Amino acid sequence: MPVDERREQLLDAALHVLVRDGYENVTIEAISQEAGVTRPVVYGAYDGLEPLLHALLDRTQGRALGQAMQLLNRSGDATDIDAWLIGATSGIIDVVQDDPDTWAAVLYLNAGAPAIVRERVAETRELIRQYVCSGLEAGMALRGGPDLDPQILSHLVLVTAEEFGRLILEEPPRYDKERLVQAMTNILRVLPKD
Repeated sequence: MPVDERREQLLDAALHVLVRDGYENVTIEAISQEAGVTRPVVYGAYDGLEPLLHALLDRTQGRALGQAMQLLNRSGDATDIDAWLIGATSGIIDVVQDDPDTWAAVLYLNAGAPAIVRERVAETRELIRQYVCSGLEAGMALRGGPDLDPQILSHLVLVTAEEFGRLILEEPPRYDKERLVQAMTNILRVLPKD
């Protein structure tokens, strides 16, 4: 197997171990067993556990940020704030369902994570929140209406999206996409429009 493919295979295996067993159980042995390879194969692709975990962190952060920004852009612009937020809600549900391991690592594993992981997750969250805030500011300027604080509202939007992602991962039959999108629609209905 070419080294680039092998590295991706090992990162996939490490992510599975991480999500299933937590940080404290991510070892070269566990990764090699998950990937169905020997320990020397892992060491042939990475110089040890730390470089492998840094590569996993880079890939996970890149995927999560890329997916989040793509869905925010795909949801249209914020000239219609309600439609933008409903589209983003629908999109985050799709993204979490399509890539549950990446999002489980982002949404669940911060408490037991090393400081560097917590810092990178916080950086990624802040980039997304700032993007949402900019969209809300632009939409509110066009729409007029009540003086809502886009900074505070962007925090609420991010926390709501994260919680919806957790619900989709934890109890998909109970909290399906239709129910969560309808909940966001209902929340937006109660916000003053003018």
